[in-house]
Amino acid sequence: MGTLGFWRLAQADPEWVAAVDPDGVEHRAGDLLARANRLVHGLRELGLRPGDGFCGLVPNGSEGLVLYLAALQAGWYYTPVNWHLTGPEIAYIVADSEAKAFFADQRFAAEAVRAAEVIEPHRRFAFGEVPGFRPAAELTAAQPATLPEDRTAGATMHYTSGTTGKPKGVRRRLSGLDPDDGAELMTFLLSLFGMTPGKPNVHLVTSPNYHTAVTQFGGTALHMGHTLVFMDRWEAEETLRLCERHRVTNSHLVPTHFKRLLALPPAVRDKYDLSSLRWMIHAAAPCPVPVKQAMLDWWGDCVYEYYAATEGGGTLATPQDWRAHPGTVGKAWPISELLIVDDELKPVPPGTPGTVYMKMMGVSFEYKGDAAKTEAGRLDDYFTVGDIGYLDEDGFLFLCDRKADLIISGGANIYPAEIENEIMIHPKVADVAVFGVPDEEWGEQIKAVVEPAAGVAPGPELAAEILASLDGRLARMKWPRTIDFIAEMPREPNGKLLKRKLRDPYWEGHGRAI
Repeated sequence: MGTLGFWRLAQADPEWVAAVDPDGVEHRAGDLLARANRLVHGLRELGLRPGDGFCGLVPNGSEGLVLYLAALQAGWYYTPVNWHLTGPEIAYIVADSEAKAFFADQRFAAEAVRAAEVIEPHRRFAFGEVPGFRPAAELTAAQPATLPEDRTAGATMHYTSGTTGKPKGVRRRLSGLDPDDGAELMTFLLSLFGMTPGKPNVHLVTSPNYHTAVTQFGGTALHMGHTLVFMDRWEAEETLRLCERHRVTNSHLVPTHFKRLLALPPAVRDKYDLSSLRWMIHAAAPCPVPVKQAMLDWWGDCVYEYYAATEGGGTLATPQDWRAHPGTVGKAWPISELLIVDDELKPVPPGTPGTVYMKMMGVSFEYKGDAAKTEAGRLDDYFTVGDIGYLDEDGFLFLCDRKADLIISGGANIYPAEIENEIMIHPKVADVAVFGVPDEEWGEQIKAVVEPAAGVAPGPELAAEILASLDGRLARMKWPRTIDFIAEMPREPNGKLLKRKLRDPYWEGHGRAI
């Protein structure tokens, strides 16, 4: 299989261009290695020991990559912080993670300063100018570029998005492995998709680095010897341009990306050479069958899908799997198991929806500081994030919805994701969310909130056109009773819909526990 793991690869070929920043600046592996080594020496001098952690409020690019590489070879937990958060929200994560250092980029200076009081001044470091923070160069300038002694594998500790409460850090016990061996083991994830190591593979980083999947897939690609090309913010045509320019072979995307790529005019879509694409992987949200089919028709059999959670475990659907089982999110990984149970926590037969539980062999986790939440999602050694789905006779998983989003109208269970998938394919719809709102007679009625496509006017005529398009494709009991319009849907950059922000106002005064 050849050499695996960034540190080995960088020593073997220091001239390898391992990363390309959003502004096009290229970074050689040897230089990144030296920066990561200096950072380890500097943080050790600051007092960090294995098991400690630090936070980074940094954009996509080499600075965050160096933070990640330092933590993973010194036995530390690295927490990349969502840069859309406010100062108090950032402060909560810095404090809750017990960070021994806090790095912030000047782009996010205003909120970083608001968060800074939870950590001592000598533990704050800035890339650029951040008031009250020391320049990060002060920590590393006098340090040697040599490989640190007593290296031991660290880990990332990502915080769950907190859509139903305060975010929680997903913390795994450190392996105690040599970092080089740990990095080699990490490459197992991408090998599941059939990915090959080494040149000329290039991974396009399309979403913010604070998302688990972005860090996992990007970091693992790097450990396989793939060059990372970072995007600062996602744009449809820019994605195609970068794929052609850098001969991208793999990336991690979400269905919202697909919808916007497909909305490009045919002349734009046909303008770029995408023949290098081999493993374009997507997850994070349900993908409507026609959207996935259109992407396969355009890009060919390089579109892979998986279902997983920060907590561990998952499924995978190859293009061939999906063509044979349209709509599936795949079969369990070889190191993962699935269990579907009813409300009494009893296993259900194939074809019957229930709560999806998963486990990953040899890997456990805890929500840091919240044993109750950890246990609440557990069933023996399985866990759930609250999704509803079913397995077919061949063991392929199909997702219905999140349990929290289930609409119960007149005693019938209605899955919003099914309705969203049907509305989403309408050419005048850019994005959609469906949820239940109070109804005195039925308990809940179905509400749709639609973001119209560019240049499309919202209003009663569009609402009527959308409903008419459902005729013959969706039972009338599943049709939205009303459709509201919004200029832009509240989504995280990884594609996760913040449905609570839309739903809460309709439930004010009605006492629904959300």
